[in-house]
Formats: sequence, C-alpha cells, structure tokens
Amino acid sequence: MNASSPRRFFGSEPAPRAHLSPLDRMLDGVGHALATIWAAPTPSRKAPRPSLTDHPQATHVLEDQDRRLSAGLMRVNHVGEVCAQALYEGQAATTRDPRLLRFFQRAALEEGDHLAWTRERLEELGARPSLFNPLWYGGAFALGALAGRLGDSVSLGFTVETERQVEEHLAGHLDRLPAADVQSRAIVDVMRRDEVHHGQEARALGAAALPTPVRWAMRAAARVMTTTAYRI
Repeated sequence: MNASSPRRFFGSEPAPRAHLSPLDRMLDGVGHALATIWAAPTPSRKAPRPSLTDHPQATHVLEDQDRRLSAGLMRVNHVGEVCAQALYEGQAATTRDPRLLRFFQRAALEEGDHLAWTRERLEELGARPSLFNPLWYGGAFALGALAGRLGDSVSLGFTVETERQVEEHLAGHLDRLPAADVQSRAIVDVMRRDEVHHGQEARALGAAALPTPVRWAMRAAARVMTTTAYRI
C-alpha cells in the first residue's frame, strides 16, 4: 500500500476486502487511519479551481486577517473530512450488506478527495492541520462502528443526519470565507454538493430517522469539535 494513497479510499476505486483475514482487516484499518491523519492523500478528482475570467481576484494575495480566517475555517473542514473517513470506516466494518459496503466505500472515496483538497489548501495558506486529528479520528470511528452495530437503517440514518449538519456547516462557511478567497470557496462549494448527494443516497437506501435527542447530541459534539479545531 502506498502511504500517500490508501488502499481503497483515496485515488482509486474501492477494492473488495471480504477475502481478508481478521488480522489483515485490522492492519488494513490501521493503515487507513495513519494515512488519513498524517499522509497527503492523492485525490481521484482534481481540486476545484475558480475561473480567472469569472474571478480575476483569484490571483489576489490575501490580507493577513483574511488568510487567518480562511486557514481556521479550512482546518475545521479538514477535521470534518478526517472524521468522515473514520465514520465510513467504522460503518463499513460493521455492515454485512454488500450494497451498503459499496455505498460507504464509494462515499469515502469522494470524501477522500475533500480530505486531499482541504489539506492542500491548508498548505497553500501556510497553516497546519488540527493537532487533535488522532482524537477526532478515534472518536468518529467509534461512533460509526456503534451506529453500524445498531443496525443498517440506524447507520444510514446517522449518515443522513451527519451529512445534513455538514451541509449546513459548509453553507455557513461560504458566508464567512473572505470574498477574495475564491479558491477556498470553490472547494467548499463542491464539498457541500457532494455531502447533499451522500445524504440523499443514504436516505434512498433505507435510512431511519434518528430521535431528536440524538440529533441534538450530534450537533453539540460537532460544535465542540469545530470550535477547538478552528484554533488547534
């Protein structure tokens, strides 16, 4: 496995792993976690780029205040993609339905593009990823696995609610990102549309509606994560 292009989630179509032994699956998962947290993944799609004709300010150098704002927001978005990989990994590890396994893996491949784009944009802004990424990954994996253990419909419902909240969060970032930072805005806009599509797919596959207290708890946990990740 190439460290910069994990086995099925980044830069390539999902590969079957039913033939893997339990030990191989565990090592496979560990490799994916390490690559998600520390590697610079290879995306399957090129990062969105704004048209210089439509956005002549795309070559504009951001003021320090705008650069810091963009860096904080894109760090939060990168953390969201770290969590997305962990969630889908946990859900894929606990489903026995081949259709859902393919869905989780395919969605994770697209989220892997987001991971690569946000990581690249952070570097362009002279910023680093969150120092707490290992913690975010571990917690998200546990949530994904727990949702999967509760049943496929619950797991899909967790996906629908997660993607709904992420879409709202990204829409808010489009409002907050500096007007001059058209590069970050182009990336976030494509990410938002992908999240909407993933939620629609999960709903079509038979997602169950989550209880209101669970949705509130998810929103509260996301608020803690985003507030922390913006700075650290």
